[in-house]
Amino acid sequence: MSQELRAGLYAFDLVQKRAKRPAGVPDKSLARPVNKVGIVGAGLMASQLALLFARRLEVPVVMTDLDQERVDKGVSYVYGEIDKLTLKGRLNQDKANRLKALVKGSVTKDAFADADFVIEAVFEDMKVKQQVFAECEAVVSDTCVLATNTSSLSVTEMAADLAHPERVVGFHFFNPVALMPLLEIARAEETDDATTATAFAVGKKLKKSCVLTKDAPAFVVNRLLTRFMGEVQRAVDEGTDLKTADSALDPLGLPMSPFTLMMMVGPAVAFHVSESMHSAFPDRFYLSENMGRAVAAGKTDFLTVDSDGNQVANPEVFEVFEFSDNPRTAEEVRQLALEALAEEVRLMLDEGVVQDVRDIDLCMLLGAGWPFHLGGMTPYLDRTGISEKVNGAKFLPAGVAS
Repeated sequence: MSQELRAGLYAFDLVQKRAKRPAGVPDKSLARPVNKVGIVGAGLMASQLALLFARRLEVPVVMTDLDQERVDKGVSYVYGEIDKLTLKGRLNQDKANRLKALVKGSVTKDAFADADFVIEAVFEDMKVKQQVFAECEAVVSDTCVLATNTSSLSVTEMAADLAHPERVVGFHFFNPVALMPLLEIARAEETDDATTATAFAVGKKLKKSCVLTKDAPAFVVNRLLTRFMGEVQRAVDEGTDLKTADSALDPLGLPMSPFTLMMMVGPAVAFHVSESMHSAFPDRFYLSENMGRAVAAGKTDFLTVDSDGNQVANPEVFEVFEFSDNPRTAEEVRQLALEALAEEVRLMLDEGVVQDVRDIDLCMLLGAGWPFHLGGMTPYLDRTGISEKVNGAKFLPAGVAS
């Protein structure tokens, strides 16, 4: 009964039991049937969603975008992915043909008139999303659920000007959609029980592990990742070598380093989320002016490969950086990042962002790849003494994951 075994059993219990019985969800009998799905957008994220909804729900799915070219590109992506699954032997030709027949495109939102569930996957801008929802509400039925795949914006604000804000819900997927098991379902201030129950019923059919969150900035995973990334970026801005800062978390066994993750998400998207979080909590969420300059200059390949095949800092990016002279060691960067996480988890629990600390661990296991052998995030913070140092107490009772 080592620490690793206890932690692993705790993580296994979360993923196998708690994920299948989400806490705080209204009775499933309130869920409405979903016989047609609308998707606003036809970009990569929207196309991934269209494929997932068609495969799992096997109902008609219609995608819309600003022009026919974008719509055609989105639908073609879905068809192409279905063809790949067929070539791999995961679909027979008859099933593939039926799935393709379910997915259509349109340049007008009138195609959503008979939809029961419409999700938007457009640019992360509040005004754009409010306009999208206003246009959708004008054509859908009064009981149609309007879902947003926002990663950091307020769902409550998004729904504020609608006639029926009670049918709007956050439905946040992780990229790549087909592979990432977590779905954060955010209940806004006006969201009613029927909408919430429908969202969870759809999430279950999509074979995702759903966690209920409050409509708080960036929900769970992105809030914690942004806080932790901010500390790594601060270290670089203050003169720490990028490779030192980027490898500081290596001992934890996370699936990728901070800057590798940022490049996968897209530095412009990551910076936009940082701006949102800094705006909400300016005293805790660091906003790197250097990062802003790099994004504005289009210099976002922070890491490159040298002639020996080693990953190194890209000198072209750092031409636009301005550094102060306060470098840190990898150990110092790691300690600061973990202390920031411990503080943020405690604040999220105090705010009621989730039902229980176990939901934070579940989200980080399934949405951020936090290692199973650590038991998730809070058991690690407890075992290393960081929880008590920062908050004066551990997150979990003795023996739960230790």
